[in-house]
Parts: sequence; structure tokens; C-alpha cells
Amino acid sequence: MKTYRRQIREKILQALYTIEIRETDIDSAAGWLLTQEILDDANAMKFFNLLLKSIKENREEIDRYIAKHTFNWDMSRIAIIDKNILRMALAEILYCEDIPPKVSINEAIEIAKKFTSTDKSSKFVNGILDAIFNELKAEGKVHKNGRGLIDHSTAKVQKPEIES
Repeated sequence: MKTYRRQIREKILQALYTIEIRETDIDSAAGWLLTQEILDDANAMKFFNLLLKSIKENREEIDRYIAKHTFNWDMSRIAIIDKNILRMALAEILYCEDIPPKVSINEAIEIAKKFTSTDKSSKFVNGILDAIFNELKAEGKVHKNGRGLIDHSTAKVQKPEIES
């Protein structure tokens, strides 16, 4: 049976939540969440390990982006679920070259709806990720390859003006 990336993202979110509330490392927190279905799917394990490693190794950088765009909110005041959804999506945007940024953002929004911490979580996640992505794109820090991953066009198609 095929394992879907949404399932992997949800497992990673659960692992990130676990390390926030218990004294454990991320590998231990993630290990017990792996189902046999995920363990048997080589592509699922590759994605799981890549995303988990990216979050673990780059958490400080990811958190700086979040802190910069949450303005007057201290990181400790952001709901644990929302903060970890943001971390996961940013890790995908920054370090998973085969995933279009809009897919990462949309997945984060959907997961925020499912694991909602507040009635505005999905809007909060969307706003923060959109702002960070726009900054990263403007600075040339998002490096995606392949069809449909980033729109590199600089010229916008304009509608011709209609004369009266």
C-alpha cells in the first residue's frame, strides 16, 4: 500500500509535539510513530528521514524566520501545534527541492485545520508562511528544480486596455 506524504507530515508533527512536551530527542519521539506501512515504503522513509533531518539540523534558522514574521509574538507564545506546522513547512520549502512551495504551504494549512489549536490556526499558518515564502523568494533563497516548482517568469501578462 502506498504511503502518502500527508501521513508522513502528520507523524512528524506528532513527533515535534512530543519533544515540546516531554524530555526526549526527536529521533526517539519519531521512532514510535512509524507504522509498518511507512517502514515498508522506501519512498515514505526517504521523505520522512529527509524532512525530520532538515528540521532537526536547521531548527535555529527556521525559528529565526518564524520569529521575524510573527512580529510581537515571542516563540513561546505561539501554540505548539502551529509552531511545529510552521517549522515543518519551512523545512520543506527550504530543503526539499522536489516539493513546490505552494504544496508545502497548502499541506500546512490543511494539517492546521485538522490539528487545530485555535479557530484561526489555519489562517495564522497561511499568513506567516506566505510572508516568509515571499521574503525567501525575493532574496533568492528558495532553490527548487523541476517543472512547476517555481515560476521564474519576470514579465506578467497584462490585459490589453480597451479603448472607449
